[in-house]
Amino acid sequence: MFRAELRKVLPYRTVWIILLLFVVLLALFVSAGGSVTLNGQRVGATLYTFPGLWQKLTYVASYFNLLLGILLIILITDEFQFRTFRQQVIDGASVAELLQNKLLLSGLLAVFGMLTVLGLGFYFGLTRAADTASQATVGITGIALYGIQVLGLLSMAALVAVLVRRSGPGILLFLLYAWVAEPLLRFSLPDSLDRFLPAKVFNSLTPLPGQEMIDTVTGPSSALLPTEALPLALVYTALFWGLSYLLLRNRDL
Repeated sequence: MFRAELRKVLPYRTVWIILLLFVVLLALFVSAGGSVTLNGQRVGATLYTFPGLWQKLTYVASYFNLLLGILLIILITDEFQFRTFRQQVIDGASVAELLQNKLLLSGLLAVFGMLTVLGLGFYFGLTRAADTASQATVGITGIALYGIQVLGLLSMAALVAVLVRRSGPGILLFLLYAWVAEPLLRFSLPDSLDRFLPAKVFNSLTPLPGQEMIDTVTGPSSALLPTEALPLALVYTALFWGLSYLLLRNRDL
């Protein structure tokens, strides 16, 4: 069943364009980061030193996850637009199988994101801060948390796609929630509650590098630690896929 899914996705030009954009934009951003000047001094190679590079890279990559979310929305809403979901059900597939294919596809996108971060990390770290190469694998487990973050964001994108069923409004709603609605909601909630909102939970898996130093100036942050955010992220991911399943099962395809 998943082979049929891949046969639909792999020849799709939009898929490759968005994946290429993800890689190129992230690489350009990381490459340009070394030219940034702070307090009159150029950041240079200090940005790329191991093991700190992994936390910096996963944090930066988290902003580009929206591209992967947009891609999944396009792929799911196309199923409604071209009525391929309906045809697959007529041919004998179950709703659970339809959604399982998208979940597996999300897993592949998460692996793609992780491999991109891993590849860029080794490239920039070994070429621009080779003297720290002996620490290249220290802290690399943070990439696994980044992968879970991608899966969580994609589960949210899948729910939006199943709910709206059209790519344009779906992408708009997805971006509005991530960039506008939840941030505004956080302002109206106490810190003890807003840290449990889904997008913030996912973001907590790749915290801002140097947050400890910032906390010494501004006071302790209310954000969850990655280890605290991990179980909640998994719960939200399961919840969003579960809601997507209920919507697909109970609405006309």
